[in-house]
Amino acid sequence: MTQQKDRPWLFRTYAGHSTAKASNALYRGNLAKGQTGLSVAFDLPTQTGYDSDHELSRGEVGKVGVPVAHLGDMRTLFNDIPLDQMNTSMTINATAPWLLALYIAVAEEQGADVSKLQGTVQNDIIKEYLSRGTYVCPPKPSMRMITDVAAYTREHLPKWNPMNICSYHLQEAGATPEQELAFALATATAVLDDLKGKVPAEHFPAMVGRISFFVNAGIRFVTEMCKMRAFVDLWDEICRERYGVEDEKFRRFRYGVQVNSLGLTEQQPENNVYRILIEMLAVTLSKKARARAVQLPAWNEALGLPRPWDQQWSLRMQQIMAFETDLLEYDDLFDGNPAVDRKVEALKDGARAELANIDGMGGAVEAIEYMKSRLVEANAERIGGIEVGDTTVVGVNKYTTGEDSPLTAGDEAIMVADADAERDQIERLNAWKDSRDDSAVEAALEELRAAARSGVNIMPASIKAAKAGATTGEWGNVVRSAFGQYRGPTGVSKNPSNRTEGLDDIRAQVDAVSDKLGRRLKFLVGKPGLDGHSNGAEQIAARARDCGMDISYEGIRLTPDEIVDAAKNDEAHVIGLSILSGSHIPLMGDLMDKLRAAGLGHIPVVVGGIIPDDDAARLTAMGVAKVYTPKDFELNRIMTDLVALVDPADVAAE
Repeated sequence: MTQQKDRPWLFRTYAGHSTAKASNALYRGNLAKGQTGLSVAFDLPTQTGYDSDHELSRGEVGKVGVPVAHLGDMRTLFNDIPLDQMNTSMTINATAPWLLALYIAVAEEQGADVSKLQGTVQNDIIKEYLSRGTYVCPPKPSMRMITDVAAYTREHLPKWNPMNICSYHLQEAGATPEQELAFALATATAVLDDLKGKVPAEHFPAMVGRISFFVNAGIRFVTEMCKMRAFVDLWDEICRERYGVEDEKFRRFRYGVQVNSLGLTEQQPENNVYRILIEMLAVTLSKKARARAVQLPAWNEALGLPRPWDQQWSLRMQQIMAFETDLLEYDDLFDGNPAVDRKVEALKDGARAELANIDGMGGAVEAIEYMKSRLVEANAERIGGIEVGDTTVVGVNKYTTGEDSPLTAGDEAIMVADADAERDQIERLNAWKDSRDDSAVEAALEELRAAARSGVNIMPASIKAAKAGATTGEWGNVVRSAFGQYRGPTGVSKNPSNRTEGLDDIRAQVDAVSDKLGRRLKFLVGKPGLDGHSNGAEQIAARARDCGMDISYEGIRLTPDEIVDAAKNDEAHVIGLSILSGSHIPLMGDLMDKLRAAGLGHIPVVVGGIIPDDDAARLTAMGVAKVYTPKDFELNRIMTDLVALVDPADVAAE
């Protein structure tokens, strides 16, 4: 008798760029190639509640995703894509109520039965404070909006996943497997504890069943596969013991995955194809812990924006695994394996201990600062291991000699963002505002303001504002005025860590230069623009601190003016800026002009990010002293460069 094959997971690629029209064409192309679900990437202004013409949006429009500023953009994004037949994942957090409101409004325009809509909003704000930085408000009102979305979907979109607990970015920020397990599960319990008061008791178990997860799978294949089995067991345990959920299907650990982008290398990037495949095995081989949806990065994401062909290659990897192999014909391959069972139990024990620790602090919201500092420490350990060679990364710190890759040759090896996309987006935003009924918009925003203040569910007023023609920035402004703005903890303490091994020479250089300067070498670290991926900036700041520099690092989302003011007030000797969103050219051009205008053009500026060679040359021509990319993994060498840049003797010699 032929074995009944399991259904494959959903095939997704994470996509969106430039404009809603260009992204719609990309989606329809990917669906035609056999993709079975959409995963929408939004640009940073959309994620942080700003319109495309806001000062902070400059250079960021359409860079890391699609800009959606109003109902017209959402309409264009899903043109000719029937939403009632689609399973759509939207990677959106702080502005999740707004983007879901726009999605519902477009579905209604299409004539869809809203109760049949299927998909997910990520809507996990806790990890934004820990690793990704696209939060808007303080934690407590953010939690309120998360559970407002969940309560609304229970009543109106019963097939929708209202929250996707996202441990993916925790691993990208350096989390150990135990931390990834514990911090994600602590977030889930914080949400469910808050949600309990918003839904009838008889419906609560079904709401537990609608919580999904979005995880990461790194290169340590066995550990990652065991981590997924540990997630399954621990979630079942929490649902049963903490929430009394009796129905087994509501305790199922449902998860999607994007495999690790942190481990993709700029050096010998063709090796990333193998990494992505091996990491996919960790979340597909074990039937008991198989992902419900998989999206894979492209092999060249450490170099820049992948082309459609690169995304197609990653999609084909999934299809070959699902349809050419016999993987889906068998029961779980690892049940009863003693090595796997031992590792799973060890991971569960470590995660339970960390969960108890967080519970003792009052839960995830109260423990944000603690969790952030733990992630910064764990990431420092990871980077230190690569630097000294304890952790092998092929092509980076071992087997570095090789042939040039023909895959990266030529001018079109990566996609370049459309230079006119931002101007085009702003023109259409202005046209949208000119054509709408301003009094209807103002009335809808006033209703939204009242809902935010009174504590009633934020969703109905958000949907009304979406239909009236309000913009993302206007929704964001109402939320900011009601709940206040917020700057999360950096996780970088002022006190040096215990990790000073191998730093003696650099510390001596810092001391010597500080003596010449007449005060401690002052290093200002900043993140201009809306890019919240702060892991690199944190590690640079922490290493500089451990080398004896006086550091100033206030965290993310700084305007060029704020950086110039900080440089003046702190009397900085050197400025280090991290920009990972691809907006380095416009942001640095603006900043360098403003530094010179303020009489601070003599301060050396260094920049780190995913920066192609041509762009690095342009930055140097602007006056940037040094440019660093992911291949510059030796932090001590960067520290030595910084000391040389401000050494009065070296400067005089030049």
